[in-house]
Amino acid sequence: MKIICLVKFIPDVENFVYDYEKNVLVRENVRMILNPDDACAVAYALKVKDKYPETFIQIITMAPQGVIPHLEDLLRLNVDKATLISDKMYIGSDSYITSKILGRYLGGIDFDCILTGTHALDGDTSHVPSQIGELLNICQVSNVVKIEDEAFGCENAVVEVDADKVFAKYRISMPAVLSLQKESKYKLPYIKYKDLELYVRDKIEIVDNALLRFEANEVGIEGSLTQVSSTFIRKMDKKHKLVIKNDEDGINKVFSFLKSKGFV
Repeated sequence: MKIICLVKFIPDVENFVYDYEKNVLVRENVRMILNPDDACAVAYALKVKDKYPETFIQIITMAPQGVIPHLEDLLRLNVDKATLISDKMYIGSDSYITSKILGRYLGGIDFDCILTGTHALDGDTSHVPSQIGELLNICQVSNVVKIEDEAFGCENAVVEVDADKVFAKYRISMPAVLSLQKESKYKLPYIKYKDLELYVRDKIEIVDNALLRFEANEVGIEGSLTQVSSTFIRKMDKKHKLVIKNDEDGINKVFSFLKSKGFV
């Protein structure tokens, strides 16, 4: 079985730069992290590979070449191949153009399943997975919190989806795009100590526009039709934390708190 994991490396939410003139995040020379939802997708693929060692996992990302060390770390977790789609022509591409670029590459390779995250912390449009499904003419489902191991195969997959107020279960025909969310609880393992310096650069493929052959006006800012009306930096409220002791005073404080919230 061949599993494709589409991942995105995003600016650290504590340290990012925004270009307000172009309405894009500056991704060069910024500390990047793996998007949490995408980490769950890779974690599930590795779980399948642990059970079925013949499983082939390929990571695909569209990013500046500065993410290569991050790809190397994923390869050290037992991922088989990493593909980096990177070209200066693609800078500033909106979600639809990003999907077209990824879709053109995916249309030229074989796979049994595409795993992605549902949301990305740096934009949260959730457009790309569904757009890729549409471009490739395959099924796509978002907000996956569980994939049933015994039913996961080359023909079908059974997934549990967080459908807002209920959890729904679907049987999906494969190949398909399954988009997980961080609430799925699939967690990436740590790199084994003996593999921390493992040489994996030969497993990284770099793809640019020489292969994908887009015209300059089809990609990047020029090719993107999305119009940003306004932007803002989300402010995180600092949560109040109260530490109490396991004594009479602490018990009274907990009781008063629960009473104020209507629980007692």
